[in-house]
Amino acid sequence: MSTDAPSTDSPRPPASSRPARLAVAAVLVAAQGLVVAGLGISMLVMLLTGRHADDTVQALTGAVTVLALAVLPLAAARGLWLLRRWSRGPAMIVQLMAVPAGWQMAQNGGVWLALGVTIALIGLAVLVCVLSPTATEALGIGPREPRDG
Repeated sequence: MSTDAPSTDSPRPPASSRPARLAVAAVLVAAQGLVVAGLGISMLVMLLTGRHADDTVQALTGAVTVLALAVLPLAAARGLWLLRRWSRGPAMIVQLMAVPAGWQMAQNGGVWLALGVTIALIGLAVLVCVLSPTATEALGIGPREPRDG
């Protein structure tokens, strides 16, 4: 059985170019995922070198959890880059967690202020990019025309 409608999970045809805002969002979300993955890897290295908390199981669980959390932004970034419709939701979820986390970090002042503001601003920038009309159009998201029936 063949259908003429393209799959909602397939990338858009090459004729439609990737909007700059969507490319920026993909790069920023990928950077977020890489930072989280780096944190998880550093936690594992600290565990393996003996510089960890008193509870080895808790340290291992924390490292594995952080590595698992890195999967969402990395998958979303790949999806955004490939213009996959499903990727906008996970990308937005990551940002909706990053903005308040950055704000909370900024409340501590000092270096935390700079880090928190950076995280919050990146989160807001990604949200603006993925919610822009050009990005939603490129991802195939938006009002659908009624089907003739």
